[in-house]
Amino acid sequence: MIDLRGIDLNLLVSLDALLAESNVTRAAERLHLTQPAVSTQLARLRQIFGDPLLIPAETGRGMTRSTLALELMEPLHAALKNLEAVVRHQSAFDPHTDARRFVIAANDNATAVLGLELMERLPTLAGPDVRIAFVVADQPSTTGRLERGEIDLLLGSERMVPASMKARKLFDDRFVVVQRKGHPRGAAPLDLDAYCALNHVLVSTSGGSFHGFMDEHLEPLGRSRRVVLSVQHFTLVPELLAHTDYVSTMPARFAERHRERLDVFDLPFEARGFTLFAAWHPRNHADPSLVWLRDTLAQISGEWQPDGAQMAGL
Repeated sequence: MIDLRGIDLNLLVSLDALLAESNVTRAAERLHLTQPAVSTQLARLRQIFGDPLLIPAETGRGMTRSTLALELMEPLHAALKNLEAVVRHQSAFDPHTDARRFVIAANDNATAVLGLELMERLPTLAGPDVRIAFVVADQPSTTGRLERGEIDLLLGSERMVPASMKARKLFDDRFVVVQRKGHPRGAAPLDLDAYCALNHVLVSTSGGSFHGFMDEHLEPLGRSRRVVLSVQHFTLVPELLAHTDYVSTMPARFAERHRERLDVFDLPFEARGFTLFAAWHPRNHADPSLVWLRDTLAQISGEWQPDGAQMAGL
């Protein structure tokens, strides 16, 4: 059994970097130490654990983690994150004076609908030492990244929220059809025939698909639409529509942001909407800075709700 009293905490921090990088040089750069210093630490760690931890690769380039090293990676990283939270603990968080870096994982829908609003308002909501990084929510790896503290908050639909995480509903939204102002078809409400005959731009977050959520609704009706373009990001669509005669189906809240140059219409058929949630690891439930971020997102979310009376053609 290892005597923890004989282990310098800095050695564990170095071990975390070494296991993550599998390379002494890159670990040294990450730790802002010299390569000889990290090599010395690795030798000490090998002695403590009675294991090589990192083994030279058979190719002669890089290193391979030992079986023990693989077992240590996640629990070690989680333990260091928990310790960091204890050390950093404070009873309050002032976004205008305190420093904090947040990492938010979100799908394209959530980034377009809510993330843009948060980004635009950040200068008035917080001081210059509060920084926010948006990263793509890769569902298979999201749970692990939340557990390791690499992600502070997840924004997505209910199906994206891991069962082990805490979650908060932000808002419900629905889908609408948008076209440029002055579109040759006019500004009359859409019927199903007109919807299916138009040239559509589809947002496919997986990339390259010409079959989406709306097509799943049309199939039981025995209908199909003409999808001529497929893009991966909602934020591309308003600019594209403004200069073409294409149409697109998108979240009502995002469409509302672009009403100065786009007309918005109800769908000519019943379609399910979606609910946006914020999710976080239970260990961060009482973190004052994350409480502030969650409350801020909830406040922004509550300032607007889809309203059918606002749609053009009604």
